[in-house]
Amino acid sequence: MLVTKTLRTTRHDEMIDITREVASVVQKENVQEGLAVIYCPHTTGGITIQENADPDVKHDVLMRLDEVYPWEHPKYRHAEGNTASHLKAITTGSSQTVIIQGGKLLLGRWQGIYFCEFDGPRNREYHVKLMRG
Repeated sequence: MLVTKTLRTTRHDEMIDITREVASVVQKENVQEGLAVIYCPHTTGGITIQENADPDVKHDVLMRLDEVYPWEHPKYRHAEGNTASHLKAITTGSSQTVIIQGGKLLLGRWQGIYFCEFDGPRNREYHVKLMRG
């Protein structure tokens, strides 16, 4: 089962908690045991699992990524001018796999699934692939 979800990002860099949306796909498809693969098909976005209890974590992660990969750098050569967004996407990765057990995502107490925008605002999509078993 493959489900495509869409979202609209509102800032240049942001982390959007998509945990509830992914969990609703699992529930709707009534998958009791298996895997959920969450995949971002964009080269300037990513998927990560991170703390979802303290919003300052998102702030700190995005701040540090900006420090490591500044938007402007004298040696960047990419014609579109968004090299930093590509580097941030490489760092977060394009997918995450989560175990499904008892009909629920097997996440840690403080974990959430995030769509990471690094070149927004934009209309984006991500895919959720469910595998039973």
